[in-house]
Amino acid sequence: MRVVFMGTPDIAATCLEKILADGFQVVGVYTQPDRPKNRGMKVFPSPVKEVALKAGIPVFQPENFREDATVQELAALQPDIVAVVAYGRILPQRVLDIPKFGCINIHASLLPKYRGSAPYQWAVLKGEKVTGVTAMYLCREMDAGDMIAATETPIGENETAGELLDRLAVLGADLLSETLERFTQGPVEATPQDASQASYAPMLDKSICPIDWSKTAQQVHDHVRGLHPWPVATATLAGTDFKIHATRVLDVETHAAPGTVIALTKKGLQVACGQGAVEILQLQAQGGKRMAAPDYFRGHPLEI
Repeated sequence: MRVVFMGTPDIAATCLEKILADGFQVVGVYTQPDRPKNRGMKVFPSPVKEVALKAGIPVFQPENFREDATVQELAALQPDIVAVVAYGRILPQRVLDIPKFGCINIHASLLPKYRGSAPYQWAVLKGEKVTGVTAMYLCREMDAGDMIAATETPIGENETAGELLDRLAVLGADLLSETLERFTQGPVEATPQDASQASYAPMLDKSICPIDWSKTAQQVHDHVRGLHPWPVATATLAGTDFKIHATRVLDVETHAAPGTVIALTKKGLQVACGQGAVEILQLQAQGGKRMAAPDYFRGHPLEI
């Protein structure tokens, strides 16, 4: 079975490595064009491109599929199936129609919940206890295709979005391999999504970083976890702006106004919320390094 793989970030690279290790015939890999990043703005290949080049697989990096020549280039690979994982590009219908068995996608949520570009982050932001990965057929509407299979996993009470993604990458890789194996026997049936249960997970940006202390302690904790490692929750404490990297929910009651610093302990800085309080364990002042909160405030005394 001839497989074309499309993906860009680390989760996609993990999936590509898995299907290569399991012996699937990957005849071409599509990934986004190399981009400049970091302070030096040096151009780097995507994680998927690195895996493909190491395996000696042809790599294609079109900006989109608007040009006839780009679509014909894909068709010339004669794919039986196209497997997509976090590619970052919308595939037009004429691309979806090319492979014999269609285009399938591994999505990092339990569809129809959290369609969109940041599904696992929003699962943590919303305080979900369970999430997972879904294998589905691609269609013209974003993340709305029929579902082939899904794998569930619990979300740890202190697990960050980044930590969750590492686990979902492995689960997604296994699910992709299992799904492709099913296609070696012919077409695979799928179940339509219940659109009435769908929710949207839009791309994250820095506008949602500031912590709203009027929320409950659990909601503040989920906010911090869901925005880590990027774009990271922020707060202003005693006139200083901080990135907040880690917190925990305290089993205490407080009548202090939300956002009030109520104690500094050997473990962290305790702050009142709309209901309950959280303890900030790790933070980072502007221009500074990530530090344990007690270490930072040992050198920067704080009035309680």
